[in-house]
Amino acid sequence: MPFRALSGHRHLLELLARAVVRDTLPPSLIFSGPEGVGKQSAALALAQALNCERAVAWPDDGGRDGCGECAACRRLARGVHADLLVVSPGDSGSIKLDRIREAIDRSAYRPFEGRRRVVIVDDADALGVEAQNALLKTLEEPPPASVFVLVTARPDVLLPTVRSRCQRLRFGPLSPAEIADALIAGHAYAPAEAHAAAAAADGSMSHAIEGDAGAVAAAREAAARLLQGAGPRADPRRRLEGARLLAGAGDRDEVAQRLRALASLLRDLGAVQSHADDRALANADLKGELQSAARFFDANRVIAAFGAVDRAIAALERNASPKIVADWVALNI
Repeated sequence: MPFRALSGHRHLLELLARAVVRDTLPPSLIFSGPEGVGKQSAALALAQALNCERAVAWPDDGGRDGCGECAACRRLARGVHADLLVVSPGDSGSIKLDRIREAIDRSAYRPFEGRRRVVIVDDADALGVEAQNALLKTLEEPPPASVFVLVTARPDVLLPTVRSRCQRLRFGPLSPAEIADALIAGHAYAPAEAHAAAAAADGSMSHAIEGDAGAVAAAREAAARLLQGAGPRADPRRRLEGARLLAGAGDRDEVAQRLRALASLLRDLGAVQSHADDRALANADLKGELQSAARFFDANRVIAAFGAVDRAIAALERNASPKIVADWVALNI
């Protein structure tokens, strides 16, 4: 999909779109950042912007973006365009020297049907030392009609000589709101499941999609009810109900998931108390519930509760009884 349809990274995408229209795009780029935040999608969008048959102006102050609908854009999105070469790790988990040599040879030819040939090296940290050394001269003196994009979550694994020959763009984690919007719009998630999955995704769209949305939403709902019930310390019945909510069916993974959801809510509770911007909240859609809980949780109690949850997760990892862990957390937050 084109730049304007991607989630997040607006500043970087606009920078690329302007560089395309001004013909100032560096010939060798590194797209670095956490897994699943859209680096490869941005590389494909760059290929569309360079080779679209009827490019559109974006952003408004001057840039070039792919239309996303022409034959070239559709083939680029599917990875079957004649002027696109995507190199990725094989079954061995590494990118072999012969694959890189093939990419270098193909990049030397003029584009077959588009304006620029784009070589995307996905998971570039999987390149062996020999393969990286083979790339050096091409990165230093790239063919005039080719662009190399190295996509990696671990840029420090690349040789310093490779990094020094590329312009690096750093892609940060996506915000929970960006992930939730994308899940609702593009993956038919219900709003509650989308927000729960986004809160648990740690800024990664792929993590959000790979998880069980229903289980994540149920875990967050249980954690939110526990937090509300734990507010008035003096009511032991609410504490016991909170323990039952946290324990669920007593499955270790289920309890761990609910503890992680509770930790996320406690972080947000601290942010609400400090009057942080809503964009800092992983569970912004539950701000009303968090404000209600804030009546009973001062800063010291939030810190203590977060520490208790952290110790409980560690205890689970050491094979402590899920029920005992759930009871202990309910009594200590």
